[in-house]
Amino acid sequence: MYEKFGEFDSFEEINKSAAGLKAEGDKESLLVLAKENGIDDYMIDMFMDGDVDVICDLETAAIGKVEVESKDLKAEGIMYDWVDYVKGCIVKDNDMAVAVRKKSKSLRGCIAELLKTSYKNCKPVDKDVCKLAGVPSNCKLGMPGMSEAKKIIRHYYLGR
Repeated sequence: MYEKFGEFDSFEEINKSAAGLKAEGDKESLLVLAKENGIDDYMIDMFMDGDVDVICDLETAAIGKVEVESKDLKAEGIMYDWVDYVKGCIVKDNDMAVAVRKKSKSLRGCIAELLKTSYKNCKPVDKDVCKLAGVPSNCKLGMPGMSEAKKIIRHYYLGR
């Protein structure tokens, strides 16, 4: 996921690295930097041409990280809804965007917190429901509702 450049802690670090690569005229490495951080290639062209001074801002760096991590996790179903919620938080809350970009936080860690809650809250499903669903009668379910999931997500990233 972050094979060449490693994980950056902030959008400023990404832009500093990009400036160094631009000074060297290393567009190929800039493209790799962009890909590793979920930044669109067109930003590199604009950056190299001098149309923009940076390749990302706080929001695009945070969303880019979430997109790269989501792809790596192969997020589907409810996980995709959680990812969308994180992205929405980034757009609305600069503190969330800063927190998401931190090396100490990851989508993988966030999903782990949601799974931990799901596992801890597993309850047996009604036997008639299991029968109607065609699943074993000892089936359990504990997935948090979206309201609880939002609290878990915000607590994971922001500690509140």
